[in-house]
Amino acid sequence: MSLLKFYTLFDSHLFLFLCISALLYTADMQIQLTKGGISIYLPIYGFILIIVFALLIAAAAAFVAFKAGINYRRKIAEQKIGGAEEEARQIVAAAVKQAEAKKRETILEAREEIHKSRNELEREIKDRRNEMTKQERRLQQREESLERKHDAVEKKEEQLTKKLKDAETRYAEIQNLHKIELETLERISGLTVEEAKAYLIQTIEDEARHAAAVKLREIDQDLRENAQKKACEYISQAIQKCAADQVSEVAISVVPLPNDEMKGRIIGREGRNIRTLESMTGVDLIIDDTPEAITLSCFDPIRREIARLTLEKLIVDGRIHPARIEEMIEKSRREVDEVIKSEGERVIFETGVQGIHNELIKLLGRMHYRTSYGQNVLQHSIEVSHISGLLAAELGLDVTLAKRAGLLHDIGKAVDHEIEGSHVQIGVELARKYKESRDVIHAIEAHHGDVEAQTAIACIVQAADAISAARPGARRENLEAYIKRLEKLEELANAFPGVEKSYAIQAGREIRIIVNPEAVSDDSITLLAHDLAKKIEEELEYPGQIKVSVVRESRAVDYAK
Repeated sequence: MSLLKFYTLFDSHLFLFLCISALLYTADMQIQLTKGGISIYLPIYGFILIIVFALLIAAAAAFVAFKAGINYRRKIAEQKIGGAEEEARQIVAAAVKQAEAKKRETILEAREEIHKSRNELEREIKDRRNEMTKQERRLQQREESLERKHDAVEKKEEQLTKKLKDAETRYAEIQNLHKIELETLERISGLTVEEAKAYLIQTIEDEARHAAAVKLREIDQDLRENAQKKACEYISQAIQKCAADQVSEVAISVVPLPNDEMKGRIIGREGRNIRTLESMTGVDLIIDDTPEAITLSCFDPIRREIARLTLEKLIVDGRIHPARIEEMIEKSRREVDEVIKSEGERVIFETGVQGIHNELIKLLGRMHYRTSYGQNVLQHSIEVSHISGLLAAELGLDVTLAKRAGLLHDIGKAVDHEIEGSHVQIGVELARKYKESRDVIHAIEAHHGDVEAQTAIACIVQAADAISAARPGARRENLEAYIKRLEKLEELANAFPGVEKSYAIQAGREIRIIVNPEAVSDDSITLLAHDLAKKIEEELEYPGQIKVSVVRESRAVDYAK
C-alpha cells in the first residue's frame, strides 16, 4: 500500500475515533438538574473544544499526507521519465543504425542503376551513330544520282531547245508554203478561201444527208425484216385466238307493238301515261307513223334499257296506268341491276382476273349496255383483256397484270354520262378510289396517249386497244368526220415542199404522195416520209395506223402509229 493511501486511511480512522470519544464523553459528563422543570447541560463547551481540536489534527494530518503524496508522485514520475528517456535513446540509436544501413543499400542500388543506364545509353548512342552513318551514305548516293540526272536533263533541254528552234523554222516554212498553195489554189480554181469553205461545207452536208438517208433506209429495212415480222406474228396470234362480235346498233331502242291501238293506250288520257314513263325513266318516247313500233331515245343506256323492259311488260300485261307504270319501272330496275351484277361476274369468270373490288365489278356490268362507235364497250374490254394477256405472254411479261389493265382500261365509260370529264380521267379516279396498282392506273391513263407510256404493260394495253378498235367491222365512224379526216390528211401531205399530189386511199389507212423529181431527190423521200408520219401523229386522231408512201423514181414507206 502506498504512503498516500496510508495517510488517508489513518486520518479517517483518527477522525472517527475522536468523534466517538467526544460522544461518549458527552454522555458521561452530562448532568441533568431538575428543578422547577429546567434541564441544564454543563459540558457543551468541552465538547466543542474537542471537536475543534480533532478538526485541526485532521487538517494537519491531511496536509502532511498531501505533501507526502506529492513527493511520492514526483518520485514516481521522475523514475518513469528516466526510463522513457533511456528507452528513447535506445530507439533513436537503433533508428540511426537502421537508417545508415538503408542509406548504404540505397547508394549501392543507385550506383548499380546508374551503371546500367550508362551502359544502355552508350549502346543506344552507338546504334544511332551507326544509323546516322547509313543515312549519310544514302544521302550521298542520292546526291550523286541527282547530279547525274541533272546533267542528263540539261543535255535533253539543250536537245529540245535545238529541236524547238528547228520546229519553229519548219513551221514558218510550212506557213509560207500553205500561203503559197492557197494563192495557187485560188488562182487555179478561181475561188476565194471563203467560197471554197462554203463549197466544202455544202459537199459535206450533201454527203451527210446521203449517208443519213442510206442509214435510215438500212434501219428501216432491218426493222421491216425483223420487228414487223415479230409484231405481226404476235398480233396475228392474239387476234386469231380472240373472236368478237361485229358492230351492233344500240344507240336507240325500238319496242315492237302488237298493233297501232297500243300507241294510244301508251299515251293515255291527255298523255298522262307517256308523261309518267318519261318523267320516271328519263327517256324520250318517240311515237310517230312507224307502224307497230315505238322508239326510245336516251344518252344513258341503263335508263333506256329500263324503259324498254317496262314497255314490254306493260304491253304483255295490258294494264297501262300511272300506278302500274311505277310498279313495272321498279321491277325492271331490279332486273337490270341483276343483269349488271351477273354480267360483271361473268366477265370476271371469263377473263380470270381476280381480286377486283365489288363496285368495279358492278361498273363492268354497266358497260354491257354501253357502246362506243357502235361497239359494245364490255365486249371491247374483254377483247382487250384477252389480247393484252396474249401479247404479255409472248413478251414474257406479267399476264395477269396485263389482262387486269386491259379489262379496266375503259372503266370510266360506265359512268361518263353521269360524271363530267373524259372517260380516261374518270377511269383513273375510279381505279385510285378502289386501290388498284400503279401499273393498272398508269395503263388506264396512257391508253389514249394522254400521258406518255412508261411501262411495258401500258404499251401492251395501247396496242390491244388499237387492235380491238381498228379491226374490220369493230366500229363505225361518222361519214362527215371520216371525210374531214381524209381531207386533213391530204392537206398535211400537200403542205410539204416538193409534193405535187397526194391521195388518201384504203379508207384513210394509207396516203400516197407523188413528188416533183426535180425538187426532191431519192435520198430526201425517205426523210419526207418520216417527217410526214411524225406530222400525222401530232395533228390527227385516227384508229390503227396510216401508211405513208412517197413515190418518185423510188418509193419510201413509213408508218404513223
